[in-house]
Amino acid sequence: MNRKQIIGAPQTGNKAEAFEAADDIPANPDLSRAIGSVIAARYGRRDMLKGMLGVSAAAALFGAPALTAARQASAAAAAARSRYVFDELEAGVDETHHVAAGYDADILLRWGDPITADAPELDVMNQSAEAQLQQFGYNNDYVGFLPLNAEGSRGLLCVNHEYTNEEVMFPGLGRQDKAEFTGMTKELVDIEMAAHGGSVVEIARNADGKWHVVRNGKLNRRISPLNTVMGIDGPAAGHPRMQTSADPKGREIIGTLNNCAGGMTPWGTWLMAEENFHGYFWTDQLDADGEPDVTGQAEARQMQRYNVPSMWYAWGKYHDRFDITKEPNEVNRFGWVVEVDPRNPEARPVKHTALGRFAHEGAETTLSPDGRLVIYMGDDARFEYVYKYVSDGAVSEDRAANSRLLSKGTLYAARFDPDGSLHWLPLVHGHGPLTAANGFASQADVLIGARLAADALGATPMDRPEDVSPRGDGTAYVMLTNNSKRKPGQTDAANPRAESDFGHIIEIKEENGDHAATRGRWSILVQCGDPGIAAVGAQWNPDTSENGWFASPDNSAIDAGGRLWVATDQGRRWDKTGKSDGLYGVETEGSLRGHSKLFFRCPVGAELCGPYFTPGGETLFLAVQHPGTDGTRNLKGFERDSTFEDPATRWPDFDPQMPPRPSVVAVTRQGGGKIAI
Repeated sequence: MNRKQIIGAPQTGNKAEAFEAADDIPANPDLSRAIGSVIAARYGRRDMLKGMLGVSAAAALFGAPALTAARQASAAAAAARSRYVFDELEAGVDETHHVAAGYDADILLRWGDPITADAPELDVMNQSAEAQLQQFGYNNDYVGFLPLNAEGSRGLLCVNHEYTNEEVMFPGLGRQDKAEFTGMTKELVDIEMAAHGGSVVEIARNADGKWHVVRNGKLNRRISPLNTVMGIDGPAAGHPRMQTSADPKGREIIGTLNNCAGGMTPWGTWLMAEENFHGYFWTDQLDADGEPDVTGQAEARQMQRYNVPSMWYAWGKYHDRFDITKEPNEVNRFGWVVEVDPRNPEARPVKHTALGRFAHEGAETTLSPDGRLVIYMGDDARFEYVYKYVSDGAVSEDRAANSRLLSKGTLYAARFDPDGSLHWLPLVHGHGPLTAANGFASQADVLIGARLAADALGATPMDRPEDVSPRGDGTAYVMLTNNSKRKPGQTDAANPRAESDFGHIIEIKEENGDHAATRGRWSILVQCGDPGIAAVGAQWNPDTSENGWFASPDNSAIDAGGRLWVATDQGRRWDKTGKSDGLYGVETEGSLRGHSKLFFRCPVGAELCGPYFTPGGETLFLAVQHPGTDGTRNLKGFERDSTFEDPATRWPDFDPQMPPRPSVVAVTRQGGGKIAI
């Protein structure tokens, strides 16, 4: 999931806006150059304006066109046969969240909520870094849950904080000038740094089934790029390219950032995936067009391949380590997977370099039949790759030994062949083209430049690989969000649509049901978008209702019953569908394969993250981030960017003195029971 309303792309000269959104930055420049200019023709869309909303200004309510009676009957019959037992929610867009009938969706944690006994309450007009380091961070993304008792009524919530939206976070700021950051002081920069990273929060369930924060929980803590010291292990630890003036040994890093999706290990540690790290790096060296100039840098090839610096933030103006001219190696220390032990606040988080460096969307874990750890990962950018990591050893009851499994293993990139076969290509120094002659002098070089290594091996460039959710039977589901930059002539069997604003989902079947296998088969589960518009090229089970189809699959989860749940992130594109982002149950088997039902939807401008089920399946945690920001220019009746003073919604507080606040939602069944069963 990318930062959609970019804060800090360079704007100089006559450029009104360098990029409309972060995911407009091409992550694979070689492919982007080959693709060439944008095709002017766009998919048509219906006029779906149907009413007006009472947001902070009048806003449009989108609705679906009427279904025929025959299709309604068919969809109703399919819904009755579905394994997802709930009455489907009606799709739409408005200022608040909605959940299927018979369920409660309660706000559990909001940005700025105190999470320690001594933390102050949020004072939006008088924020400070010191306060933020004791409060729940911004833009909650991945959510994991670690039970603390056998009943699962107490546990630790582990939450990533991906990025900040300064325009609705700070009063009087608005959207920044992307070249000068004239409104961003060091004080504000430090606050937003403190709001990044992650939170560990103890929660408990009341007798009525509702969850609450245990504010005096001894394990509650914040992790941030401002002050959290982390170790480095694996092949790149100590390598000269990891060394800086502050860390000449290359074995210690301050913080983690842009933590998107993630995972929980079988031994109860939390994996935080670092995604769009390139956006945090800065330079005052600009070319004649006012763009960042890295031609004089020793690592120019690497920086260009990773779009460094993208200058979304002003951090480099006040912290030298984010200025590539002053500390060119600092960028190599981000883009990894970080392991955190939620049950031990004294344990230093560790960046595991064996898992490769790229824009990690997630790090979902599973086991092979022989007990080895397997981690599936997507590189969330256009034309990037799907990866998996397989440990050398097997998981045991020794937690310390298990963490070492993340240091010794093999990283693979996926090649999706036209005949439906899947090949996992090992990113191993000396294998094929991964030699010193091609710029890979060691395994550290292979992993620091994992994108370049996957390029050399011939992995398949995909349409923004996001979450990859494995199931215990050797199946995994790959979320491919969209790729409007893929042009005719650049499509392939695994990415069949040009200029796809809607994305698709690929199902992987590993050979012999073994997640550690190096071969398998693949197929497309669904091609997303409106099946009623022929030009979209959507493919769903024909009994999917008008409410059930979606666009831009992003996060996903497999519940205890093996069912697939998909959360969406349309960014600026929700006006192409008339639907806010939400959570859908997607059938993967039998006659209903490719059938989807809407269970939850977000307020306007928000993206849905998570989702995560408690072990008993009685609670579903969802993360709603950046409410009121994405695509509000396209909201009829609002048609402008949200600001602190004038947001498109004030969810979840609806307090005229409070801006919108990213929040974690706890979904439970009224009267108790499992979700959708």
